[in-house]
Amino acid sequence: MDSNQILAQYASTGVETCFHDRHIEPQIYKDLNGSNWSLKEYEARGGYQALRKILGKDGGEGLSQDQVIAIVKDSGLRGRGGAGFPTGLKWSFMPRQFPGQKYLVCNSDEGEPGTCKDRDILMFNPHIVIEGMAIAAYAMGISVGYNYIHGEIFQVYDRFEVALEEARAAGFLGSNIMGSNYSFQLHAAHGFGAYICGEETALLESLEGKKGQPRFKPPFPASFGLYGKPTTINNTETFGAVPWIIRNGGPAYLACGKPNNGGTKIFSVSGDVERPGNYEIPMGTPFSKLLELAGGVRKGRQLKAVIPGGSSSPVLPASIIMECTMDYDSIAKAGSMLGSGAVIVMDDSRCMVESLQRLSYFYMHESCGQCTPCREGTGWLSRMVDRVATGDGKTTDMDLLNTVSENIMGRTICALGDAAAMPVRAMLKHFRHEFEYHVEHKTCPVSAPQ
Repeated sequence: MDSNQILAQYASTGVETCFHDRHIEPQIYKDLNGSNWSLKEYEARGGYQALRKILGKDGGEGLSQDQVIAIVKDSGLRGRGGAGFPTGLKWSFMPRQFPGQKYLVCNSDEGEPGTCKDRDILMFNPHIVIEGMAIAAYAMGISVGYNYIHGEIFQVYDRFEVALEEARAAGFLGSNIMGSNYSFQLHAAHGFGAYICGEETALLESLEGKKGQPRFKPPFPASFGLYGKPTTINNTETFGAVPWIIRNGGPAYLACGKPNNGGTKIFSVSGDVERPGNYEIPMGTPFSKLLELAGGVRKGRQLKAVIPGGSSSPVLPASIIMECTMDYDSIAKAGSMLGSGAVIVMDDSRCMVESLQRLSYFYMHESCGQCTPCREGTGWLSRMVDRVATGDGKTTDMDLLNTVSENIMGRTICALGDAAAMPVRAMLKHFRHEFEYHVEHKTCPVSAPQ
């Protein structure tokens, strides 16, 4: 099935979230206690066939570690958490001959504003993540893994724990899985709801029981990760893509997307649309088609701007985003980032100064305080934007906001400082006239009488 057929299938069924081998129909959201997520249902859809395949339990000879990594490389799968780093390449960094313990970590600390895909995967299809992690651990010679789940989604954590028990009881986790010499123990870890713990090294610090603050890099987790041991970290959606890839082959997954952007991607569409929700579409799908799937702009208003990859990615005006396709390369060329896939849609009733006011406050609040440029700079940004929004702005504030942003970017241990600065620079680049109006007229141009 090519990408056009896949897209047509999604559009015709009214699916809100589709994850590779299963569709989550809208009515399932009304029954959180249903059995659609269970091991029995997952196996009925072909679940754990990929794990059986690599272990030689489907009548074949099994796959070697190198073969599994090669298949993932051929798929073009890139990390779905934000950075978009090639997954197979990351797996190849793991020193498989390391004599001590190695670790596998799933980053389910979904704290990026606008993103809500990973919690739905874990809630409605947890076994696809378990199987994906088991395959990844096999490929890298890892025997212990953790799924770090955002601290504010308690029901999801409980659901994943139940799925783990099902997998252990069925012999898909634990010692000598399915009678093989491969063993893998997987545990769930409850996070603390801090945005900074979505950064991989801060996540590791938190997982070790310490304050969630980023580490200096190098050394990188592949050589010095959890408890100082080699560690590979991938996003929830990334692991969830692996079973389909192993069952169907790397080229088949790549063909669902476009070169350098293989497969499908789940986008969390929120804001001013008629049907906000999670939509899985082939990589390279035009933004206009994604907007159409979400029912278009709410109440028939005009599209004004879109934040395409979560609140930390630069905003794009309607004239630019409507020419983009939803993949890493196209969005980067347009001047933003695909990021976590959180698509925040804003119509012509939205004030961009007020929108930035909320974002800047968020990043000031979530800064861990470890780096001076971020600790102090995010506060300055928030206070200056607040000053403009409340009618106390100065004509020099726009240039000062840009200067402070430039002094934060690239000067912090992790990317939170950049995440606070990039929205400011993008808002001023594309909507400076709104900021100037606020300063000059002491009111918002959107709400001002015409």
